[in-house]
Amino acid sequence: MEFTPAHAMDGMHTRMIAACVSVAIASMTSVADTPRCATTVVRYTAGSGAGGSYQHPASALGPPTRFTGVGMEPGAVTPFRPAFMPSEIVSIGRGGELVIAFEEPIVDDASHPFGVDLIVYGNAMCGDIGYPGGVAGWVFTEGGSIDLSIDGVTWFTVPNAIADGGLPTLGWTDVAPYSTAPGTLPTDPALPIDPQITADSIAGLSWQELLALYGNSAGGTRIDLADAGIAAARFIRIRVAVDAASVPEVDAVVAVHATRLMGDLNNDNRVNGIDLGMLLGTWGPCADCPGDMNHDGQVGGNDLGMMLGNWS
Repeated sequence: MEFTPAHAMDGMHTRMIAACVSVAIASMTSVADTPRCATTVVRYTAGSGAGGSYQHPASALGPPTRFTGVGMEPGAVTPFRPAFMPSEIVSIGRGGELVIAFEEPIVDDASHPFGVDLIVYGNAMCGDIGYPGGVAGWVFTEGGSIDLSIDGVTWFTVPNAIADGGLPTLGWTDVAPYSTAPGTLPTDPALPIDPQITADSIAGLSWQELLALYGNSAGGTRIDLADAGIAAARFIRIRVAVDAASVPEVDAVVAVHATRLMGDLNNDNRVNGIDLGMLLGTWGPCADCPGDMNHDGQVGGNDLGMMLGNWS
């Protein structure tokens, strides 16, 4: 079916769509496309073995790194090439700890994909048994236990969670294993992969199989607050034992967003005229737009069809 743009419609339809676009533009800032990340360093103790140039705890704030090595060995972050610059990751060291906090609490929410509420990004990486084609071998992990707290005083440990030991980070969905340029389709660091998929699960997968497994997710260590027996948390503490075999690094901690109804561009749990107005307002080529639901770099008929399929 060919879509007729607004300027070719009759006056009534044109005015109706223009009104929707006007409302949508006014509410654009409510769209939760930017991941909610830790914003404050509360306490940091480097510990032994922490690299001298990697003792900047603010490196763990904000979203995970997508492109690393600028000025040295630039490349897209993939499971085969993790973030490695001092401005991107912080090293904790044996006997050390890092405590960071969110502005607002993260809650245990069943509407989060797979029940995951929080994702911790380290700089774990895959060995490449098919270099340079990208075939996942072993995954280098470096440990770090994770504790959660609502008040920064009483702590709850997340069992079996490893800060620098989840799925290696993927920054873009349209890059090669060792791309030296950024991609155009960024992954969503607030969207988790099924927790049943572990580092062991990806062994032997080809690059295309890895991309299919990740989908639009970025990887990381996935945490359900319920596993720690806590309903909400604002503080995250990562500790390393004094006799640990390895020294972990942390890149970011991100709150998971609730599953969005396809086509619900303003995140109000309905698909209606406001969402249609937002989609039409960005019609055509548009990189990383909410209306580009099939992530092809265009807001077009396919996206309109997906929206209409969930109209409410």
